[in-house]
Amino acid sequence: MLLPQVTVLPAAEKFIRRMVRFSDHPTGGFRLMVTPGGCSGYNSEFSVEAAPRPGDAELSVNGVRVFLPAESRLVLDGVTVDFADSPTKSGLTFMNPSQAPCACSTSGDASAMPAEAGVSPGSIRRMVRS
Repeated sequence: MLLPQVTVLPAAEKFIRRMVRFSDHPTGGFRLMVTPGGCSGYNSEFSVEAAPRPGDAELSVNGVRVFLPAESRLVLDGVTVDFADSPTKSGLTFMNPSQAPCACSTSGDASAMPAEAGVSPGSIRRMVRS
């Protein structure tokens, strides 16, 4: 079984390690299912399982077992996996250097800072119901 050339960055490794460690299967592995799609180019689901399923390949990420179904192995070849935790998104992220950037007009600028709003104490009024 051919394993993909995938890079798992430290933040993603930490997330994966914690998911396995605090699961019902701390000696099991992290099963990652990735399919093409979505604005970012990837849809993903994961679970922690006691053992790989038939057809899964096992990738070791610094001692943590990662189970990859065949479809995921094809999609992840050449991809870098990271973990983001920001006001706009949280979870695993996938960066493919050979993928064209998203051109949809609704995605906005992911690097832009979120808008901020201020509320002064004087603008808050008590509602009185009769």
